[in-house]
Amino acid sequence: MAEAMATPIHIVGGGLAGSEAAWQIVNREIPVILHEMRPVQTTDAHHTDNFAELVCSNSFRSDDAERSAIGVLHQEMRLANSLILEAADLHKVPAGGALAVDRDAFSEYVHQTLDQHPLITIVREEIAGLPPKEWGSTIIATGPLTSPALAESIQKLTGEESLAFFDAIAPIVHRESIDMDKAWFQSRYDKGEGSDYINCPLTGEQYDAFFDALIDGEKTEFKDWEENTPYFEGCLPIEVMAARGRRTLCYGPMKPVGLTNPHQPTEKPFAVVQLRQDNKLATLFNIVGFQTKLKHGEQTRIFRTIPGLENATFARLGGLHRNTFLNSPRVLDPFLRLKAAPHIRFAGQITGCEGYVESAAVGLMAGRFAVADLQELQPIPPSNTTAMGSLLDHITGGAFEQTFQPMNVNFGLFPPLEDRIHKKARKLAYSKRALEDFEDWISL
Repeated sequence: MAEAMATPIHIVGGGLAGSEAAWQIVNREIPVILHEMRPVQTTDAHHTDNFAELVCSNSFRSDDAERSAIGVLHQEMRLANSLILEAADLHKVPAGGALAVDRDAFSEYVHQTLDQHPLITIVREEIAGLPPKEWGSTIIATGPLTSPALAESIQKLTGEESLAFFDAIAPIVHRESIDMDKAWFQSRYDKGEGSDYINCPLTGEQYDAFFDALIDGEKTEFKDWEENTPYFEGCLPIEVMAARGRRTLCYGPMKPVGLTNPHQPTEKPFAVVQLRQDNKLATLFNIVGFQTKLKHGEQTRIFRTIPGLENATFARLGGLHRNTFLNSPRVLDPFLRLKAAPHIRFAGQITGCEGYVESAAVGLMAGRFAVADLQELQPIPPSNTTAMGSLLDHITGGAFEQTFQPMNVNFGLFPPLEDRIHKKARKLAYSKRALEDFEDWISL
């Protein structure tokens, strides 16, 4: 055991996921070699050489561990002795019910903690290809701005269609929030299973109002380092399609052909919005063809004008931006190992999770799994009833690989509760179950 304990685990990337993975590993008395390309190779988004630099918002979102899935994930991270949550709690700033941080103090704390740890060796270099097999256990946590040379190597190993370089994201709606007194299940011309889609019908007047709101809605501007993000004809933002003509959407994602509204069978819809099942639990449905650059508040306002979605709650809102990520359900095993090269694990945003805390949580799990492998133990994942386990389950198989897109943690990823519980008490029940089951896992 002493010889195995002296074998280092290599981590490529010093962001939130890589930092958290390193911390979890050295807390188990395993040495880490942490490879970070900055400042040897800079990025368009980072401004310092510190680990865990926050390049966008300074918010970790809601800290409510009773009614918010991200708040539950915060609490699970605290229970797991997370360095990222420790730093956030020590350097938080006023933000109502959210956990927001002083970004410079936060990053400096993480950086100094890792830099001063006796079991961590920091190597400032770009890893321009796949880590060599002689490194042994390796975690790649290079995030959305993975260097082109490494990304190309990953793509060659996993296949051309297994690594994406941008998100074209359609909004995802919680199934329970869709009004089925207005919507209905049906596939166009009853193809496939005949009921693969939820359909929301619009009259001509409703369509015109929706179109006008779409065209006039406030859009998010590209960041400087995203300006060259390409549009592809197969996944154009819906407002770009709409700008080509008032009726363009009626011949595209909102075409009404092959559908009959059972609520009004004698009236042909002028247009139809379709939602497709997005996970195997059938708790989440994405709005087909609705990838968008509308600001989030505008998306919520405009999309709730669609009949059947008036009270929709969104697991994720749409977007389009640069983001390198794997088709994880296709290429990773349940323990985040690359199926084509099991000595390599992936962690963080490159796995297809979205958000600071989600990235760190996947790093936490990757670090613990890597230690178990090194000690020749069978890794044990957290239950999918937990926030962390539900996220892991989604990115390694719970999502459909054909439509996989990055995802924040949300209650739609949790398996349904066994008991019928009133809607108002459901979130609390999810949270209670998650934290109880996580404490069981962390005690193993």
